[in-house]
Amino acid sequence: MDIELMPDERLDVVNDGVRLIQRKNGLTFGTDALLLAGYIQGTPNKVFAELGGGTGIISLLLLSRKKAKKIYVYEIQEQFADLIKRNTAINAMEDGIEVICRDVRQASAKDTNGEVDLVFSNPPYMRQDSGRKNQYDEKTVARHEVFGTICDFCKAASRLLRYGGDFVAVYPPDRMAELFDAMKKNGIEPKRLTMIFPNLRHRPCLILCSGKKGGKEGMIVTPPLFIKTGEEDSAEYQYIMEHGEFNELYKKV
Repeated sequence: MDIELMPDERLDVVNDGVRLIQRKNGLTFGTDALLLAGYIQGTPNKVFAELGGGTGIISLLLLSRKKAKKIYVYEIQEQFADLIKRNTAINAMEDGIEVICRDVRQASAKDTNGEVDLVFSNPPYMRQDSGRKNQYDEKTVARHEVFGTICDFCKAASRLLRYGGDFVAVYPPDRMAELFDAMKKNGIEPKRLTMIFPNLRHRPCLILCSGKKGGKEGMIVTPPLFIKTGEEDSAEYQYIMEHGEFNELYKKV
Protein backbone atom coordinates (compact mmCIF):
# COMPACT_ATOMS: atom_id res chain seq x y z
CA MET A 1 0.00 0.00 0.00
CA ASP A 2 1.07 3.60 -0.58
CA ILE A 3 2.38 5.23 2.60
CA GLU A 4 1.98 8.97 3.02
CA LEU A 5 4.33 10.57 5.50
CA MET A 6 3.97 13.94 7.17
CA PRO A 7 7.02 16.27 7.15
CA ASP A 8 7.78 15.38 10.79
CA GLU A 9 7.62 11.61 10.18
CA ARG A 10 9.93 8.88 8.95
CA LEU A 11 9.43 5.26 7.92
CA ASP A 12 11.66 2.51 9.30
CA VAL A 13 11.75 -1.26 8.95
CA VAL A 14 12.51 -2.72 12.38
CA ASN A 15 12.61 -6.17 13.96
CA ASP A 16 10.54 -8.93 12.35
CA GLY A 17 10.24 -6.81 9.21
CA VAL A 18 7.64 -4.57 10.86
CA ARG A 19 7.22 -1.27 9.04
CA LEU A 20 7.02 1.60 11.48
CA ILE A 21 6.11 5.23 10.97
CA GLN A 22 7.74 7.30 13.70
CA ARG A 23 7.47 10.97 14.58
CA LYS A 24 10.86 12.64 14.40
CA ASN A 25 10.09 14.73 17.48
CA GLY A 26 8.40 11.90 19.37
CA LEU A 27 9.82 8.98 21.30
CA THR A 28 11.18 6.37 18.91
CA PHE A 29 11.58 2.61 19.04
CA GLY A 30 14.21 1.67 21.61
CA THR A 31 15.72 -1.13 23.66
CA ASP A 32 13.08 -0.96 26.40
CA ALA A 33 10.27 -1.68 23.93
CA LEU A 34 12.23 -4.46 22.24
CA LEU A 35 12.99 -6.16 25.56
CA LEU A 36 9.42 -5.87 26.82
CA ALA A 37 8.09 -7.48 23.63
CA GLY A 38 10.55 -10.33 24.10
CA TYR A 39 9.76 -10.78 27.79
CA ILE A 40 6.02 -11.22 27.26
CA GLN A 41 4.89 -14.81 26.89
CA GLY A 42 1.70 -15.61 25.00
CA THR A 43 -0.09 -17.86 22.53
CA PRO A 44 -2.09 -17.18 19.36
CA ASN A 45 -5.43 -17.37 21.20
CA LYS A 46 -4.72 -14.77 23.91
CA VAL A 47 -6.30 -11.33 24.32
CA PHE A 48 -3.99 -8.56 25.57
CA ALA A 49 -4.23 -4.88 26.45
CA GLU A 50 -1.46 -2.29 26.24
CA LEU A 51 -1.42 0.81 28.46
CA GLY A 52 0.25 3.64 26.57
CA GLY A 53 0.82 2.55 22.99
CA GLY A 54 3.14 5.22 21.55
CA THR A 55 3.75 4.14 17.95
CA GLY A 56 2.20 0.71 18.58
CA ILE A 57 5.50 -1.11 18.05
CA ILE A 58 5.22 -3.50 20.99
CA SER A 59 1.74 -4.66 19.99
CA LEU A 60 2.85 -5.00 16.38
CA LEU A 61 5.79 -7.19 17.39
CA LEU A 62 3.60 -9.37 19.61
CA LEU A 63 1.10 -9.97 16.82
CA SER A 64 3.83 -10.68 14.28
CA ARG A 65 5.20 -13.30 16.70
CA LYS A 66 1.72 -14.79 17.27
CA LYS A 67 1.79 -14.16 20.99
CA ALA A 68 -1.78 -12.85 20.91
CA LYS A 69 -4.79 -12.81 18.64
CA LYS A 70 -6.17 -9.45 19.78
CA ILE A 71 -4.62 -6.44 21.50
CA TYR A 72 -6.51 -3.41 22.79
CA VAL A 73 -4.14 -0.44 22.84
CA TYR A 74 -4.79 2.56 25.09
CA GLU A 75 -3.16 5.81 23.99
CA ILE A 76 -4.25 9.20 25.33
CA GLN A 77 -2.52 11.40 22.73
CA GLU A 78 -4.69 11.68 19.62
CA GLN A 79 -1.73 12.09 17.26
CA PHE A 80 -0.22 8.85 18.52
CA ALA A 81 -3.54 7.00 18.55
CA ASP A 82 -3.84 7.90 14.87
CA LEU A 83 -0.22 6.86 14.28
CA ILE A 84 -0.90 3.42 15.80
CA LYS A 85 -3.86 2.97 13.46
CA ARG A 86 -1.70 3.87 10.46
CA ASN A 87 1.11 1.54 11.55
CA THR A 88 -1.43 -1.21 12.07
CA ALA A 89 -2.78 -0.66 8.56
CA ILE A 90 0.57 -0.66 6.75
CA ASN A 91 1.39 -3.98 8.44
CA ALA A 92 -2.05 -5.45 7.62
CA MET A 93 -2.85 -6.09 11.29
CA GLU A 94 -6.17 -4.26 11.53
CA ASP A 95 -7.98 -7.36 12.75
CA GLY A 96 -5.56 -7.80 15.63
CA ILE A 97 -5.24 -4.29 17.08
CA GLU A 98 -7.98 -1.98 18.35
CA VAL A 99 -6.92 1.50 19.43
CA ILE A 100 -8.68 3.18 22.35
CA CYS A 101 -7.86 6.89 22.61
CA ARG A 102 -8.46 7.34 26.32
CA ASP A 103 -6.80 8.05 29.63
CA VAL A 104 -5.72 4.73 31.21
CA ARG A 105 -7.31 5.94 34.45
CA GLN A 106 -10.66 5.49 32.70
CA ALA A 107 -9.89 2.01 31.39
CA SER A 108 -12.65 -0.54 31.88
CA ALA A 109 -13.23 -4.17 30.95
CA LYS A 110 -16.22 -2.87 28.96
CA ASP A 111 -13.70 -1.39 26.51
CA THR A 112 -12.22 -4.82 25.80
CA ASN A 113 -15.43 -6.86 25.70
CA GLY A 114 -14.52 -8.58 28.94
CA GLU A 115 -11.43 -9.27 30.98
CA VAL A 116 -8.15 -9.85 29.16
CA ASP A 117 -5.41 -12.45 29.64
CA LEU A 118 -2.45 -10.08 29.89
CA VAL A 119 -1.84 -6.34 30.26
CA PHE A 120 1.54 -4.82 29.44
CA SER A 121 3.03 -1.37 29.62
CA ASN A 122 6.13 0.71 29.02
CA PRO A 123 4.81 3.48 31.28
CA PRO A 124 6.13 6.99 31.89
CA TYR A 125 9.23 6.64 34.06
CA MET A 126 9.56 10.13 35.53
CA ARG A 127 7.51 11.87 38.18
CA GLN A 128 5.64 14.89 36.93
CA ASP A 129 7.77 17.29 38.98
CA SER A 130 11.14 15.73 38.16
CA GLY A 131 13.59 15.76 35.30
CA ARG A 132 14.14 18.18 32.49
CA LYS A 133 10.95 18.83 30.52
CA ASN A 134 11.30 18.36 26.77
CA GLN A 135 10.39 21.16 24.42
CA TYR A 136 7.96 18.83 22.68
CA ASP A 137 4.82 18.28 24.75
CA GLU A 138 4.29 14.76 23.35
CA LYS A 139 7.64 13.66 24.80
CA THR A 140 6.75 15.16 28.18
CA VAL A 141 3.52 13.13 28.23
CA ALA A 142 5.35 9.97 27.22
CA ARG A 143 8.15 10.36 29.76
CA HIS A 144 6.46 11.99 32.76
CA GLU A 145 3.49 10.90 34.86
CA VAL A 146 1.24 13.61 33.45
CA PHE A 147 -1.73 11.29 32.96
CA GLY A 148 -1.26 8.81 35.76
CA THR A 149 1.28 7.42 38.19
CA ILE A 150 2.53 3.86 38.20
CA CYS A 151 -0.18 3.12 40.77
CA ASP A 152 -2.80 4.39 38.28
CA PHE A 153 -1.38 2.12 35.59
CA CYS A 154 -1.45 -0.90 37.90
CA LYS A 155 -4.99 -0.06 38.99
CA ALA A 156 -6.06 0.05 35.33
CA ALA A 157 -4.30 -3.25 34.66
CA SER A 158 -6.11 -4.88 37.57
CA ARG A 159 -9.49 -3.68 36.26
CA LEU A 160 -8.79 -5.11 32.82
CA LEU A 161 -7.27 -8.45 33.84
CA ARG A 162 -9.11 -11.68 34.48
CA TYR A 163 -8.32 -13.43 37.75
CA GLY A 164 -4.99 -15.20 37.21
CA GLY A 165 -4.08 -12.89 34.33
CA ASP A 166 -0.62 -11.35 33.97
CA PHE A 167 0.73 -7.81 34.09
CA VAL A 168 4.15 -7.16 32.51
CA ALA A 169 6.09 -3.90 32.64
CA VAL A 170 9.50 -2.40 31.96
CA TYR A 171 10.60 0.19 34.51
CA PRO A 172 13.71 1.93 35.90
CA PRO A 173 15.54 0.13 38.73
CA ASP A 174 15.49 3.14 41.08
CA ARG A 175 11.68 2.97 41.16
CA MET A 176 11.41 -0.79 41.54
CA ALA A 177 10.02 -0.54 45.08
CA GLU A 178 7.24 1.77 43.87
CA LEU A 179 6.33 -0.64 41.07
CA PHE A 180 6.10 -3.59 43.46
CA ASP A 181 4.05 -1.54 45.94
CA ALA A 182 1.67 -0.38 43.20
CA MET A 183 1.20 -3.91 41.90
CA LYS A 184 0.51 -5.39 45.35
CA LYS A 185 -1.91 -2.59 46.30
CA ASN A 186 -3.95 -3.49 43.24
CA GLY A 187 -4.02 -7.24 43.73
CA ILE A 188 -1.18 -8.09 41.35
CA GLU A 189 1.54 -10.21 42.92
CA PRO A 190 5.08 -9.78 41.46
CA LYS A 191 6.15 -13.20 40.16
CA ARG A 192 9.18 -12.77 37.86
CA LEU A 193 11.95 -10.17 37.81
CA THR A 194 14.85 -9.64 35.42
CA MET A 195 17.43 -6.88 35.79
CA ILE A 196 18.95 -5.44 32.61
CA PHE A 197 22.55 -4.20 32.59
CA PRO A 198 24.10 -2.24 29.69
CA ASN A 199 27.39 -4.08 30.22
CA LEU A 200 29.48 -5.85 32.86
CA ARG A 201 30.74 -2.64 34.48
CA HIS A 202 27.63 -0.55 35.06
CA ARG A 203 24.56 -0.55 37.25
CA PRO A 204 21.29 -1.95 35.88
CA CYS A 205 19.48 0.38 33.48
CA LEU A 206 16.07 -1.32 33.39
CA ILE A 207 14.00 -3.97 35.09
CA LEU A 208 11.40 -6.27 33.57
CA CYS A 209 8.72 -7.56 35.89
CA SER A 210 5.65 -9.72 35.49
CA GLY A 211 2.93 -10.26 38.07
CA LYS A 212 -0.24 -12.26 38.42
CA LYS A 213 -3.64 -10.93 39.47
CA GLY A 214 -4.63 -12.87 42.56
CA GLY A 215 -1.29 -14.69 42.63
CA LYS A 216 0.32 -16.12 45.75
CA GLU A 217 3.45 -14.61 47.24
CA GLY A 218 6.73 -15.79 45.77
CA MET A 219 8.85 -14.24 43.03
CA ILE A 220 11.48 -15.75 40.75
CA VAL A 221 14.52 -13.54 40.16
CA THR A 222 16.10 -14.66 36.89
CA PRO A 223 19.76 -14.35 35.95
CA PRO A 224 20.62 -10.77 34.91
CA LEU A 225 20.65 -9.84 31.24
CA PHE A 226 23.79 -8.05 30.05
CA ILE A 227 23.23 -6.28 26.74
CA LYS A 228 26.96 -6.22 26.02
CA THR A 229 29.90 -8.26 27.23
CA GLY A 230 33.01 -6.38 26.21
CA GLU A 231 32.51 -4.73 22.83
CA GLU A 232 30.03 -7.31 21.52
CA ASP A 233 26.37 -7.96 22.22
CA SER A 234 25.95 -10.78 24.72
CA ALA A 235 24.78 -14.19 23.52
CA GLU A 236 21.54 -13.76 25.49
CA TYR A 237 20.80 -10.39 23.87
CA GLN A 238 21.62 -11.77 20.43
CA TYR A 239 19.13 -14.56 21.10
CA ILE A 240 16.41 -12.00 21.81
CA MET A 241 17.25 -10.11 18.62
CA GLU A 242 17.12 -13.31 16.57
CA HIS A 243 14.14 -15.09 18.13
CA GLY A 244 12.04 -12.22 19.47
CA GLU A 245 11.94 -13.67 22.99
CA PHE A 246 14.14 -14.41 25.97
CA ASN A 247 15.72 -17.84 26.22
CA GLU A 248 14.61 -20.47 28.73
CA LEU A 249 16.85 -19.12 31.51
CA TYR A 250 14.54 -16.14 31.85
CA LYS A 251 11.16 -17.88 31.65
CA LYS A 252 9.08 -18.89 34.61
CA VAL A 253 9.03 -22.68 35.04
